[in-house]
Amino acid sequence: MEQEIKPHIVYTTDETQKLLKVSNSTIKRMLKKGLIKANKVGGQYRILGKEILRLVSPEVEHEAIKSYLGIKRKVVDKINKW
Repeated sequence: MEQEIKPHIVYTTDETQKLLKVSNSTIKRMLKKGLIKANKVGGQYRILGKEILRLVSPEVEHEAIKSYLGIKRKVVDKINKW
């Protein structure tokens, strides 16, 4: 059953992981890179629903693809120099 993401509800990293259907390590990486804005409360992250919704928007996907292609280009350039 699909769960609706509510913009003004606060979610834990576990809840966010389940909503996005990604691994725990992916959530940690997204938090570390600032892809998901979150606040730490008692040593644990809390994520506002609107951040999750922002993450799954087409604009964010476009930025992620652009970022990926930029990184890929750098890697290919580095390999080609060998």
